[in-house]
Amino acid sequence: MNTVTRATALTAFRDTATAVEVDCAPMTQRVEHRRETGADLRLTIYRDLDAIEAEWRRFEPAADCTVFQTFEWLATWQRHVGVRVGAQPAVAVVRYANDGDIACVLPLCVVPRRGVRRLCWLGFDLCDYNAPLIARDFSQRVAPDRFLAVWRDILRRLQADPSLRFDWIELEKMPQTIAGQVNPFTHLDVTRNASGAHLTRLGDDWEKFYNAKRSSATRRHDRTKRRHMSAYGEIRYVNAPDRDDARKTVETLMEQKRRAFARKGIADIFVRPGQREFYLDLAANPKMRELVHISRVEIGTTCAAANLGVVFGDCYYHLLASYDDGELSHYGPGALHLRELMAHAIKLKLKRFDFTIGDEPYKLEWSDTHLELCDYTAVASWRGLAQCWLSNGRRRAKRFIKRTPWARRLACRARSAIGALSSLHLPPRPGRGRN
Repeated sequence: MNTVTRATALTAFRDTATAVEVDCAPMTQRVEHRRETGADLRLTIYRDLDAIEAEWRRFEPAADCTVFQTFEWLATWQRHVGVRVGAQPAVAVVRYANDGDIACVLPLCVVPRRGVRRLCWLGFDLCDYNAPLIARDFSQRVAPDRFLAVWRDILRRLQADPSLRFDWIELEKMPQTIAGQVNPFTHLDVTRNASGAHLTRLGDDWEKFYNAKRSSATRRHDRTKRRHMSAYGEIRYVNAPDRDDARKTVETLMEQKRRAFARKGIADIFVRPGQREFYLDLAANPKMRELVHISRVEIGTTCAAANLGVVFGDCYYHLLASYDDGELSHYGPGALHLRELMAHAIKLKLKRFDFTIGDEPYKLEWSDTHLELCDYTAVASWRGLAQCWLSNGRRRAKRFIKRTPWARRLACRARSAIGALSSLHLPPRPGRGRN
């Protein structure tokens, strides 16, 4: 991930009350780069999601992106999380000047905290992949130095607007590629994220896929554990049939995750502002019905495992999963549910199963593709200096712990000790059933 030589600045020509528009004139100062700069570009920055919704939705099917860059996902985040943390959307839309078609959409926002304003991705904390939406011919038509020139002008235009002014930049969890195209943000001076992402290519037949991925001894062990679970009652794989059922399943999932977080000494993500409401909205929102997949494994009257995933394009995104922490946990209900989910994805004729961010061992067992993620930070004013320094230090420490075996073991032991203390204060497990 090399830093590309900076191009010349762009020229602004119009400001409006709802958007800032900039004409990106072709570079003439450096003749040797004329061939590389590609198409002329125009830039518009939107502060209001409603103003760009129609174009964004039309662009999605024709763009290279992940589900985390869809309008509905990010609008739901802004509605529940963004408004609570004071996020101000700053969506940069770059168009080809000759035909007006969208070249890319950069869903950014400015978030204030303790008097310091950060420029980051819209939905930054609930997107496993943060990236722009790019046209499928973006890499052919927009050279790296051209993109960097546009990026610098975006920053300049944001700083010129008092409502969008920022003190530092933090862009995290950016994939190196987007549907095969190079992510243009990797041309910045990025660093490696502490975590990677993992996915597997699916076949067209579950049994063939399962036999290829798991040894005969492992498959036999899976059957043995299933027999043990069946002693507790009938095993059923259930896709939530309606919004009420989906919401109840997600509530069960969050309760199971809360208990798991406490056991492991991890902070409960669902107590953060708006995050519980975000996931419950996904479960009930009719506009997300074609994307969100909510399911569970029931054993007798117990919800043994639950899942919230997303289907987008030819991919199943495995986002949230949980399992009951009672006696059934000894026999792997979560692993059973994961197999059911991959079989479900194959039945839908999907091509990929994305385990998303994280390097948990079970992901490594199934995946055949590793995706590197990267981060970018920069100081924009003296007020952001300390925050940027702390952010870089936090990421370096996290990378060191994750990539150093002894440090990782020590951190896991410390977390387990904290979890053991936290578990003493957990309320009794709910009775059997889905509550």
